[in-house]
Amino acid sequence: MGMGTGAMDFIERYLEAVAAQLPTDEREDIVAELRDLILSRVEAREEELGRALTDDEKEAILQEIGHPLVVAARYRKGPDSLIGPELFPYWLFGAKAGLMVVAGVQILVLILRVLGEPDDFGQAIAQGFHGFFAGALTLLGALTLAGAVLEHYDIKPAWLTQWRVRDLPAFGLADPAKWGAAVAGSGKAKADWLPKARYWGKRAGRETPGDALWSLIAGVVFILWWIGVLHVPGLDHFGLRSGDMTVTAAPIWTVLFAPILAWVVAGTAADAMSLIQPQAVRLQAFFKIPVAMGGLWIGWSLFMAGHWFTLSQGGRTALVEGGLTNVSFEALRALNGAGRGLEETAMTLSTVLSLVLAVMMLALVLEILRQMWRMATVRD
Repeated sequence: MGMGTGAMDFIERYLEAVAAQLPTDEREDIVAELRDLILSRVEAREEELGRALTDDEKEAILQEIGHPLVVAARYRKGPDSLIGPELFPYWLFGAKAGLMVVAGVQILVLILRVLGEPDDFGQAIAQGFHGFFAGALTLLGALTLAGAVLEHYDIKPAWLTQWRVRDLPAFGLADPAKWGAAVAGSGKAKADWLPKARYWGKRAGRETPGDALWSLIAGVVFILWWIGVLHVPGLDHFGLRSGDMTVTAAPIWTVLFAPILAWVVAGTAADAMSLIQPQAVRLQAFFKIPVAMGGLWIGWSLFMAGHWFTLSQGGRTALVEGGLTNVSFEALRALNGAGRGLEETAMTLSTVLSLVLAVMMLALVLEILRQMWRMATVRD
């Protein structure tokens, strides 16, 4: 029983849809094979019924064979999915951990915005949601793209097979319960997030991943603010009893802009290393020592620069200055009798900021000594 022109047109439309999904150099052979399969099924069905098939019956046969996209996929070489079953668990971990970091950054940004402009609470909430969803979509898109490239080109990174049990605590980043415990600062959080190191045959507590996590988030927020992506209102003006006061940064901040940015980026990278490889204690210390030295140099440069800020009110100005003269008992005693005027405010800020910077520099010196001790005593 012969095939009519209408039946062939019906089948050809189906074959064209399949061919459009196939590689051009293989279309002809695959379409010819598929055409023979369809025609043989149609002829067998017509012989069984003793008549020509209707359009609905022909379409039923094509539906049995499958949708053109599905049929073309059977002939296509390479992976059948963007993220295969071997890579999917890693993609899922990266998505969960990344989304939690994005959420943490947005929450911290939201807090800063609310503190800066409490009257714009609703707008801050809306911007927080917008920032989270934008960051989440970017993260998921980047992870999917990276996974698709690895899957398509059959790339097998070393971490798929060459993993170590002592590196597994980093996967706690994708556990919301551990995040909650770390935020609460509970004993369970310390037990879960604090791997143990050995030195001279004894155990010593390693750095808490929860602390590294919050330090990383704070570093990211600072970098965004420092380069101007994140704007925190209210930092350049304050209100005094005598009127509004404007704050202008001194030239030293322009000179140290790049060093401070590089220092925070390096510190953030060191925090990320602590999260990814919590067991690599000596490697962490190796990177954190130069980071602390860089911070010490920046602190000393600021300390010796003298002029930090200029306060303006009306036609009057007063300088906020650092230096050794502000780190003394006389300077502390002077704070007791300081008033609320422009000059008194500048003097108070000079003393307080100088003391804060001195304490930070002392903390950096202790950090260098602590990291040296870790390198000398801790065995990975």
